[in-house]
Amino acid sequence: MEREPNRLLQHLIAEAGFSHKGLARRLNELGVARGAPGLKYDHSSVLRWIGGQRPRDPVPCLLTEIFALRLGRPVSAEDLGMPAVITPLDLGQEFTHTWQEGIATVTALWRADVERRRFLIDSTFAIGAGSVGAVRWLTSPAEGRPSGIGSRRVGRADVAAIHEVTRSFGELDNRFGSGRVRSSVVKYLDTAVSPLLKNGAYGQSTGRQLASAAAELTRLAGWMAYDMEQHGLAQRYLIQALRLARGADDQTLGGEILAGMAHQAIYIGQPAHALDLARAAQMAARKAGVRTLLASAHVLEAHAHAGLGDGRSCGASLHEAERAFDVRRPDDEPKWLSYFDEAYLSAKFAHCFRDLGEGERVVRQARRSLDMDARYVRGRMFNLSLLAAGLLQCGELEEACTAAADALALGGELQSARSRSYAADLRRRLEPYKHERPVMALRERARQLSAV
Repeated sequence: MEREPNRLLQHLIAEAGFSHKGLARRLNELGVARGAPGLKYDHSSVLRWIGGQRPRDPVPCLLTEIFALRLGRPVSAEDLGMPAVITPLDLGQEFTHTWQEGIATVTALWRADVERRRFLIDSTFAIGAGSVGAVRWLTSPAEGRPSGIGSRRVGRADVAAIHEVTRSFGELDNRFGSGRVRSSVVKYLDTAVSPLLKNGAYGQSTGRQLASAAAELTRLAGWMAYDMEQHGLAQRYLIQALRLARGADDQTLGGEILAGMAHQAIYIGQPAHALDLARAAQMAARKAGVRTLLASAHVLEAHAHAGLGDGRSCGASLHEAERAFDVRRPDDEPKWLSYFDEAYLSAKFAHCFRDLGEGERVVRQARRSLDMDARYVRGRMFNLSLLAAGLLQCGELEEACTAAADALALGGELQSARSRSYAADLRRRLEPYKHERPVMALRERARQLSAV
């Protein structure tokens, strides 16, 4: 289908006296100033827009600002011949106040992600956004009636399908890494879940079930972005998952999402922020009465204390985690919490002791963590890395290299940026011993694996 030329844009360019190259250059520069770095438009791009192609957001918004400054009068997207809703650059960072606002935000986030909008890909982690999200989770009243009045009837089968997709993709993520499956998850959210939320007909009970299911899958998509180390994008997904969980009035799921946000904050070196998020997760866990979740939140608080170098507070939080774990009732808890077993708890203890430099305790807990479900391939890679780090701290170089070799072999099978970061951390820890025989043998084995 032939496009209609954009004569409004053509006339504005002429009135403003811009060359096509000059307009593209100003656009790229303003993108950097407005938090959208990486724009690389040129004169050919401008010619395509004049020819009728509509540029992706945030280009129309930036163009209105450029022309308004040049012409000395307000210029709208309609004046540019681009009358469409302009996606805000902070899309997904706000925990909205109402259910309908929340639906509009999360579905727009899925759509922008499917379209690979650069402002999402390049976005950075914002502590303020996470803090506001946690506060609103804790202070917002339960949603009154999360309902829809669209034309499509939503039933149990629709909700069950989302749960099954979440379970299936979660297993694939653990076995192969997020890089292999995340795009499929986001596409499903956009094509299958979005129409249910926006155009579905459902009452309060079904609405809460739908919100909870959508929150679980949105959380998974956020966790996958975290695994790919796209931290700004991951944070936006986790905030929106938290908002959906509020719509469902699901304290357990909200606590799990807050715990995931704390997990991410620890990983990127923000332990003070993680401390706040972990404590918010504890509040949700207590309200829900779910002891496994409470143990998870306490152990994340412990890890945050370890990151801050506070061994005493770390020990106190680990004690609270053990107490909660010992009285848990797995049969009465959501099945998606089953990953948090004794092996997982031991791994979290090992992380804390590694960061505190307590090698013998790292080794003891890391060995326990390896008695784990074989489906968690990425988790096993992490736990072997922990064991290798602990053995190094104990001066056991040869045994550390054996564990490191197993970790690196597993890491080579995964499409996971976090796995690559764990491997890089191991290499840094081994660097002082690079001329020792076990390390040289490990490097040779790693080269052989990479050549396969």
